[in-house]
This record gives sequence, C-alpha cells and structure tokens, in this order.
Amino acid sequence: MPPTRIEAEYRPSYLAAAISAAAIFLLYLITLSPTVAMWDAGEYMAAAKVLGLPHPPGNPFFMLLAKAFGMLPVHASFPQRINTLSALTSALSAGIWFLITERALSGIVRERWQRILAGALAALIGGTAFTVWNQSVVNEKVYNVSLLFFTIVSWLALEWADDPDTRRADRILVLIAYLLGLGYANHPAGFLAAPAVAVLILWRRWQTFLRWKLILVSIAALILGLTPFIYEPIRAAHFPAINEGEPTACTVKIEAACTFNKVTYDRLMANINREQYGVKEGRHAPYSAQVGMWWTYFKWQWLRDSVGTRAPAQALLAVTFLMLGLIGGYVHFRSDKKSFWYFGPLMFTMTLALIYYLNFKYGWSQSPELGDAVDREVRDRDYFYIWSFSAWGVWASIGLIYIWRSTAALFKRDPVDKTGYDDEPGRRGLAFAAPILLLALLPLFLNWRDASRSGETFTREWARDLLNSVEPYGILITNGDNDTFPLWYAQEVEGIRKDVTVAVTSYLATDWFTRQLIRRPIADYDAAAGPAIYRNQQWKKPSGPPLRMTFAESDAIPEFIQIPQPQTFRHGNIVATIPAGVLMRDQIVLLRMIKDSYPERPIYLSNGGYGNAIGLGPYTVRQGLAEKLMDRPVVEGGDIMRIGGGMMDVKRSHELWKIFGGPAAMIKRGDWVDRPSYGIPYGYAVTGMLIAEGLSTQNNLEAVRPILKTVSAISKAARIPDFAGAGQ
Repeated sequence: MPPTRIEAEYRPSYLAAAISAAAIFLLYLITLSPTVAMWDAGEYMAAAKVLGLPHPPGNPFFMLLAKAFGMLPVHASFPQRINTLSALTSALSAGIWFLITERALSGIVRERWQRILAGALAALIGGTAFTVWNQSVVNEKVYNVSLLFFTIVSWLALEWADDPDTRRADRILVLIAYLLGLGYANHPAGFLAAPAVAVLILWRRWQTFLRWKLILVSIAALILGLTPFIYEPIRAAHFPAINEGEPTACTVKIEAACTFNKVTYDRLMANINREQYGVKEGRHAPYSAQVGMWWTYFKWQWLRDSVGTRAPAQALLAVTFLMLGLIGGYVHFRSDKKSFWYFGPLMFTMTLALIYYLNFKYGWSQSPELGDAVDREVRDRDYFYIWSFSAWGVWASIGLIYIWRSTAALFKRDPVDKTGYDDEPGRRGLAFAAPILLLALLPLFLNWRDASRSGETFTREWARDLLNSVEPYGILITNGDNDTFPLWYAQEVEGIRKDVTVAVTSYLATDWFTRQLIRRPIADYDAAAGPAIYRNQQWKKPSGPPLRMTFAESDAIPEFIQIPQPQTFRHGNIVATIPAGVLMRDQIVLLRMIKDSYPERPIYLSNGGYGNAIGLGPYTVRQGLAEKLMDRPVVEGGDIMRIGGGMMDVKRSHELWKIFGGPAAMIKRGDWVDRPSYGIPYGYAVTGMLIAEGLSTQNNLEAVRPILKTVSAISKAARIPDFAGAGQ
C-alpha cells in the first residue's frame, strides 16, 4: 500500500501541536480551582497528601504520580499542584489529538496549514467540551491521567502502523503493552485502548500475532506496567491516614511475614477487583436507556445548560456536533485508513462498548419526566465518558474542515489535483466560508461559566464549617462521599480540625474501617485555630480510641442482626428503642462507639435521620450544621428550642453561623451546577432559616435581618426557590 503524494509529504507538526496544548493548558490555568470540589476530589487530594490508598482499586500509579507532583514548587498550595496535574495531562492529550487529526487528513488535504488548522480545532473542541474542561480544572478523578495514556498509546499505535515490519515497530508494540499495564495501574480504563490496538494489528499486519517471542515480551512488559500495584500492600502496612480496603495482613506493626502472605494477596485482589462494591447482575436499565444517558451527557458538552432555560439551543448544538463527528468519521475513513482502523474501534470501545460494560442505572439528570419510577445513579456519571467527549473533537474538527472546504469549493475551485484527490478550493472561497469554523469556538464561550472553577472555595469552607460545628475531640458520623471526602481533605491537606474523628456509615459496614478507627492516633486540638466559642473551657484529650475492642472483636461484628421485636439500647441516661427488623453492621458499630466513647467524646451526626432509625432522635439537638447527641432526652428551655420539627441550640448555632465561610463562598460562586449535591447549599439555607426563626422567637430582630439576607442570597445563587425571598 504505497503512500499517496500528499501522504508522502506529510510530516507531524510537533511545534504547532505543542502550541495548541500550551493554549489549552493556559485556559485551564485561568479557570483552575484553587482548592477542592465535591465528590472524590477531596479523597484523592487527601490520599495523595498522605500517600495513602483511595477507594478500590486504589489507583497506585496515580497516587505515586500525584504525590511526586504535589511536591513540585509550581504553586503555593498543594491542591493547586494536584489540580495543575489534571490540567497538564488533559492539555497534553489535546496536543496529541492535534497530531492524530492532522495525520487523519494527510491523505486528502494537500495544504499543510489546513491540516494544522484542523488539529488546532480538534484540540479546542475536545478541550472545551464541558466534562473535559470541568474535570481538567480540579482533580476530582484519575481520568485525565487515563486520557493521556489513551492519547500516547494512540499515537504510538499509528507510528507502528506506518512500518510494522521493523525492529522499531516491535519496540513500539512492547512499549504500548507496558503503557497499557501502567495505565491500568492508574485506573482499569487503561485497558480500553487495547481492543483498538488489536484491531489495528489484525488489519495492518495480522501475522504479528503469530510471533510468539514478541507476544511473550509484550506480556512481560504488560506485567511490568502493573507493578505499581505492589505499592498497595506495602503502603497499607504502614497504616496511612487514608487506607481504604487495607490490602495487608498487618494489623499493628509491619512484619516481613505479613506483607506478602496469602491474606495480603486475597485482600489486594479484592481491592483491585472492587469487590467492596459487589457484582452487577442483570441490566440495571435497558441498554437503550443507557445509551440515552450518554446522549444526555453528550448534549452537555457543547452547552452545559445547568439552569435548563436553553434546552432547544443545547439540543441543536448536540445534533450539530454529532453530525460533524459522524461526517468526520467518514472523511477519516476515506482519507487515512491506517489511522481509522485504530481510531474507529477506539471510539466504539469508549462509547457503545463502554456503555454496555458499565451497566449504569438511569442517570441522575436523565429523563426527568420518569421521576422516581426508575432506579437512578446517585450522581451524574458524565466523567466516565470523558475520553469519548475529548476524542470526539478529532472527528468533529475533521467534519468541520470538510464542510468548510466543500462550501469554499462551491465558489471557486483550483485545478484538480493529479493524485485524484478532492479538488482544492480557492483561497478566496476558503476565506468566504471561514465563518463556518466559528462553530468550534461555541463550547469555549458557552461552557466558560459552568466549567470554570476559578476562585471556587465553597467545598473547603463547607468542610471547615461542618467540622467546626463539632466540639473538640468529637466524633462526626457522616453518610457518604460528599459528607466525608471534603472533611478528609480539610483535615489531611489543610490541617483543619484533625482532632475530630470522621466515621462514615457506609465504611462502618467494613472490617478495615473499624480497624482504622481503633488504630487511628488522636490529634491534639488546636484551640487557637478553632472557633472562639470553644475557647472558654478546657477540653480533655480522650484516653483511647472511639472503639475499645480488639481487632479480632472488630472483625467478628456481623453484617447484620435480625431483631424480631423492638429492643432497648441503654447507656447512662440514654434509653433508645430500636425498632424490629434488621440492625446493620454500621448501626451496631455506632451503638458500640457510644458505649465506648460517650460522654468522654461528643458524638455528632451530619444527618439526624440516621440517628432516628435506631431510636436516638429524642437525644439529638442541632448545633450549626450537625446534630449533637445529648445524655438525656432533649427538652425545650433556654437556648434549646423546637424549630422545624427538631431541637436546635439557637445560641450555639448563631455563634457558629457568624463564623461560617460557606455562605459567602456560595454567594461568590453565584451558581450550583452540580445538582445532585444540591442538598449541601440547601443545608445552609435551612440552617439559616431555623436560626432566624429561633432568634425571632427571642425578639432578636436585629440579628435576624442579616441572616435572612444571606439565606436569600444563597437561595438565589443555588437556585433554591423555597427561601429566595427570605431577605425581603
């Protein structure tokens, strides 16, 4: 298959690609988050800071990379360094998509400057797609690093396809195998490029699969790439502050025999295989609905209409970019089959095949007309398709260049090229048709407000406010990711209220987390850095862990206990009635924690409903953003008032409200794009209203007005209709 004349003249424009990547990187730096965000960002930043293990599969390569990057003097703060890592990997990926786009047009576009323009448009379109942009300016996930692995493997695969019979080609295949393994050590998605590599080899030189020596060396390279997983049991045995899954047989001290024994191996494999999350059986939603989820998120990429007022424009843009991509795919096939027979299968793997494999429920924002009639994901999962949205820029830009050139050719054609390829449009026609190319700029301008995280500090301030709602040396029982990961970030990255023990209910159901509670050291309370309201008394440091039991006793706690009839839990003056049914492990652990630690340690719940389920409701009172457990049934009197169906310490809550940083950060942000986390700003609005109601009852109207004004501003910023007129 000899190259055409145009292909023979093709040389990769590395400098232009580097300039495009630098421009995207600059865009990300301008819109970079200065701190943390909701969901997994806090977990990954905290785990990188302490060199720990995040949730399964543990992402060992990312942990090592992030820890090293976090030590570089590229920013004043650790979170900005980690966010910059995310921005850099995405920008480099955009540069490689540039090269692949330029190459894809090498067989049909003679003018080099036009191929360079196509590459720049690919970097721009893919780089400003909402999910790509939004995930590139804060390190919420490890997927941006995975994206860089995809693009590097893609470029190497195309380099191999140029001349697959040389020793250099063999070395490239070995390198690809290594990068696939290393990419898997970053995240299992690292293997997603493998099917496309296999298809390319079958199409270009299928005999390669018969070369057993090359196959064995490639398998060895793949295994070598997986070696960062050794980090997990080694680091777990040192018991870092974040040690999810705890893939080690060690319990107290490191011993040579316990690090790599069978127990350690089994725990490591359970961690890598994500056994903590169980096995998905059957289709969680019809495949058509799962494809519909991808389409919902695809529509976001070109106009993230978080307010919901521009749905027609969003749909029109989505159809436009879908058609551009499909046209681009066809042109790609026609122009450069060598690169197409890699990139086409890659796009299929990252879309239709991945959708089938992930087997999601209905998306949180998908098909709102169905309401609660269908099971839904707890949040929107658009980040799982970040790779396809980024790569779509390649085909969309090719389609855009094709339409531009075709339109220009209608006005004036250059002489037919002797190679038989498309007529070259005249420069005058190209200039006349140039406004068509402005389509590529639309995502940049339309997504800026929602994708940018510049100056956004709300999540950090919320974490600080929730921790400060807890008295020194308190235990805070949280419910899930958003209640927990920002707190880990605040404690481990910024050193905020490390004296508070954060115990998440979903992890109390695991053996490894209760062992960590037993093992975790008690940090000293820093009164000077804490709220002034806690400086009027001495706070005694606890004498032991929140669970006073052996590791064997902890491991022996059952997953659940059947309760045929109501049971009574007694501790001091607490007499709680546990209803008949099933008492889950996390509830058993909480009750044991109360027996072992209370009242030496104050106990708080981030959500009072959790305590109500086991009969603790009459013993809780709201203080700021949390519910405090009291040693006797709470009754009205003094500053304790019944408001909104529950009890509130109005004075303490008001004092905390005055030092809360979350409301001002929310108002400054001006919008709340992440609607599944809507309950976080809503919690501030409710708390403010309850405090205002209590102060009104006490005739403290002077204090009520600024609170209502703040609640109104929060409600407008977060689009909470219930309290939008509170300040009027």
